[in-house]
Amino acid sequence: MIRPLEIFIGLRYTRSKRKNHYISFISFTSMAGIILGITALITVLSVMNGFGKELRDRILGVVSHVTVTGVGDRLDDWQAVKKEIASTKHVIGAAPFIVGQGMLANGQRVAGIVVRGVLPEIEKEVSQLAGKMKEGRLADLKPGEFSIIIGYELSWKLALQVGDSVSLVIPQALVTAAGLVPRFRRFKVVGIFKIGMYEYDSGLALIHMDDAAKLFNIQDRVSGLRLKLDDMDLAPFVAASIEDKTRGKYLTQDWTREHSNFFRALRIEKRMMLIILLLIVAVAAFNIVSTLVMVVTDKQSDIAILRTLGMSPKSIMGIFVVQGTLIGVIGTILGVISGVALALNVEEAVKFLEQMMGITFLAADIYYITDLPSDIHWQDVVVIAGASLVMGIVATIYPAWRASKVRPAEALRYE
Repeated sequence: MIRPLEIFIGLRYTRSKRKNHYISFISFTSMAGIILGITALITVLSVMNGFGKELRDRILGVVSHVTVTGVGDRLDDWQAVKKEIASTKHVIGAAPFIVGQGMLANGQRVAGIVVRGVLPEIEKEVSQLAGKMKEGRLADLKPGEFSIIIGYELSWKLALQVGDSVSLVIPQALVTAAGLVPRFRRFKVVGIFKIGMYEYDSGLALIHMDDAAKLFNIQDRVSGLRLKLDDMDLAPFVAASIEDKTRGKYLTQDWTREHSNFFRALRIEKRMMLIILLLIVAVAAFNIVSTLVMVVTDKQSDIAILRTLGMSPKSIMGIFVVQGTLIGVIGTILGVISGVALALNVEEAVKFLEQMMGITFLAADIYYITDLPSDIHWQDVVVIAGASLVMGIVATIYPAWRASKVRPAEALRYE
């Protein structure tokens, strides 16, 4: 157990001006390494959290938090189903949809797409598409007019603009005297949206749900209901709750399962980045070993005098544990402060560097996300600070143990 005397002497050794300036320099570089490592670690993880949150928000601006459907991906009497599940806790919006695959053709240009039939007046309850329109409005989808809204990348791929007509071919066939003929319909482009995710901007098209029912010949049925929750992280719980409530009449799918591979990859990437950057902190923390070894060598006569005055080996060990731990604590505190400060102002820092260097790190014509979003998770900060402190304490054990083994007679022989 470390007593006040060991703390007092350890702090005195830390504050004292040593004759050996090289030891002081090593101590400073160890502390600076811890500060820089923690700063980089907090900043990088916060930026990764920000990118993950931005991508998740963009994906969930198109897909639903929870999808409810029936057998064969069909749902009868969706109004009754909506009333049945509307009272489920955390559900704040529900909208029907019809989904199918198709192919858009404009002259020689052809693209395979996912066709989603929606009710514009209800769709805004469950998605952000209404706020992502570059041209036109979601309300421009009128029943019976066979109008269509396409993604920004798809409009470039097919050379389409608002007001143009395009052929939509679906994988169903009509039997005629000439044989089987694919079902198709001419649609008028009334809007273009841009989500910022290539998958949706190049492969999704919206039409009115009534037109989709006629096109896919499913009459009064829909593919399912898309639900929006007040807390997207509760999607698995809400999906299970709906299945229990309806006794398995409907099938549910939440966004965590639908995009599980993508978000699992983000989590693994973050975990590996944490481990890699912690090595920087580890290198700096274990520089404390060399610092304290040199201090022990430099202070052998002092250790011998303390031993002759009756101080035990454990107390000698405690002195150098205090000294080394103090370096780790100061480095950790300053690193956390600078890391949090930089993470909170990373966008301003990047803009300053761009102005100084005359370059753009995230060019708008290359990247969908043109800034560096930052999202600090305080549990990450606690883990980083805790790991740094533990490594700092562990690094003091060997040199402190060596100090406790100094023999007074040998240390004072040549004094």
